[in-house]
Amino acid sequence: MFLIRTRYAVRCLTALLVSLLVCAPASALAVGIDDYADYEPQTRCTSTTQPGTAFLVKWLARKYPDTGGSSTLRPCSSGGTSEHKDGRALDWSVDADRPAQRATAESFLTRIFATSAAGHQHAMARRTGIMYLIWDDQMWASYRQFEGRDYLHSGCQTVDNCSKTLRHRDHVHISLSHAGAAAETSFYTKRNVPTAPLAAE
Repeated sequence: MFLIRTRYAVRCLTALLVSLLVCAPASALAVGIDDYADYEPQTRCTSTTQPGTAFLVKWLARKYPDTGGSSTLRPCSSGGTSEHKDGRALDWSVDADRPAQRATAESFLTRIFATSAAGHQHAMARRTGIMYLIWDDQMWASYRQFEGRDYLHSGCQTVDNCSKTLRHRDHVHISLSHAGAAAETSFYTKRNVPTAPLAAE
């Protein structure tokens, strides 16, 4: 009789666990990851750096204190399309000709493009909402799954006649998606960064 009751109890417990798993939301059953950001060009202007962008600037300064500062906003009157104009881009000062700073930039790239313990590729880049990144004649875009490609600025005919700045050899350019800039991706929500909608002028 005891054995029968034990088997009955085990069956009931198993049924309960199965029902809980079926009813549980997907986020509770697996470790989620942000999608790769699509290309979202600047279409409007703002005079305010977006919260995700501002937080990433502070994070870089804290994690890599041996590097220079970061600039964000650009006047709406300046030519061309740029996420600097809507508060979604930053230029992080690191110099490719200085071995220590080059090593720091490469360490940062390794960090953001690393595969997570859960098997998610480019985990930190996706969590921070990076849309694309340019450094040292190379570009990595989320909408191409961060495949590294040669980069030549539109204002340059060849690499040889291009300035160090246009080649992004004295800074790393980072453009964020709208969600990343608004601090709505997991890197920021995990840290309780206040979100804000993109302000238009």
